[in-house]
Amino acid sequence: MDSGAQSPRPGVDGGTPDIGRRIRRLREERGISLSALARAAGVGKATLSGLENGTRNPTLETLWAITAELGVPLAMAVGTPPPVDASGSGTGTRAIPVVHGTAVEGTLLQVFEDEEVTYELYRVVLRAGTTQVSPAHHEGVTEHVTVFAGTLSAGPVEAPLRAGPGEHISWRSDVPHAYAVLGDRDVHASLLIRYPRR
Repeated sequence: MDSGAQSPRPGVDGGTPDIGRRIRRLREERGISLSALARAAGVGKATLSGLENGTRNPTLETLWAITAELGVPLAMAVGTPPPVDASGSGTGTRAIPVVHGTAVEGTLLQVFEDEEVTYELYRVVLRAGTTQVSPAHHEGVTEHVTVFAGTLSAGPVEAPLRAGPGEHISWRSDVPHAYAVLGDRDVHASLLIRYPRR
C-alpha cells in the first residue's frame, strides 16, 4: 500500500508527533543519520526532519519508503491497535491506526509476532475507479489478500494477479506492486503483510 503524489491527504489519521518520535528512535537505534536515511529512502532531508519533529504530515508513500529502509513493519512507525481481550473486544483508549493511499484505505486490526516474522492484518477498502503503485518493501516481505466484495487486480507491476469475491492472491512485495479496482464496485478485502525480521 502507498500514497501516490496525487493524494494530498496524510497517510495516517492523527498521531503525527508520535510517528515522528517512533521514526527518530528507530533511526537512532540503528545508528543512521537523518541525512543518510533521507538519501536511502529517497525523501527530502527537510521532509524527514519535519516528520521526526511532528511538523509534517507524511504520505503513506513516504512512510513505506522510510520503514523499508529501516527494515521494519509499518506498525513500528504508525503504532499498533489496542490489545484485544478474551471476548475479542479491543481494550484501552488507543486509536486504531487507519492508513490512506491513493486507492487503499486500510485499518490495522492486529499485529502478530513470531520468532522470525511479524504479521500485520488490515481490513481494506479500495474505491471503484482507483489504482495505486506501491514501492518495494524490504527483502522477503509478502502480501496476502482475500477479497470479500468487488474484483481486484494486485501484485507485482509486471505480473498482476486477479481476485474476485471469495478468492485469495499473494505475492512478494519486495518489488514495486500495484492495486487496481476492476469494474464499478468497491473492493472490500483483508490484507495480511508478512515481514521477515532483518
